[in-house]
Amino acid sequence: MNEWNNETLVEVFPAIWQGFLVVLQVTLVAGLIAVVLGLSVAIGERIGPPWVKRVLSLVFQFIRNTPLLVQVLFVWTATSLYINPEWSAFAVGSAVLGVHYASYTSESYRAGIEAIPLGQWEAATALSLPTHRVWGAIVLPQMMRRSTAAVANWVIAMFKEVPTLFVIGVLEMIAQAQKYQGQHYDGAVEGYTIAGILFLAASYPVAVAARRLENRLAKSHF
Repeated sequence: MNEWNNETLVEVFPAIWQGFLVVLQVTLVAGLIAVVLGLSVAIGERIGPPWVKRVLSLVFQFIRNTPLLVQVLFVWTATSLYINPEWSAFAVGSAVLGVHYASYTSESYRAGIEAIPLGQWEAATALSLPTHRVWGAIVLPQMMRRSTAAVANWVIAMFKEVPTLFVIGVLEMIAQAQKYQGQHYDGAVEGYTIAGILFLAASYPVAVAARRLENRLAKSHF
């Protein structure tokens, strides 16, 4: 029962593949949240009123310094008991994962904003450019060039964290492998092996591309 079995491999593969598709869907949704929310937080911490800066700083420091697993379980329990028990595990898990990683992408965006030379801020002020023009034409283009590689690395890290959501019932690859094992009392080794290979096959090319992009941007002058 514990030995490698090619027939079991063939049987368990469709379930693991379905879990892989769920992983991609969660990554897409959570990635959009992490990118958009992280950018909004970085801008808010830069140009928002003092009380907004303090609130954002405290909230996202708390998120960064507490385990993702604890956040997932807390939000899932809270939404199920006090908000709407019909919300799906997919929706709740994707939202929690996206907000968690927004706390990291916001720091990458903030670093990109702070790397813009002070003279450009002063020139924009001297020219009395409106805020939307300063950010749209000067700050954001440079910030994105500086931050894109780092944000891509956070999305890759988030992709590999999706199995955390199996604790609330999201049927990603690990959950599918455990489900198959529970039904057939076999297939754990084969299922986990396929999951590992699919994670590697999906993340490694993106990681290499992100590293090349990072090196290319580091050599550019802007």
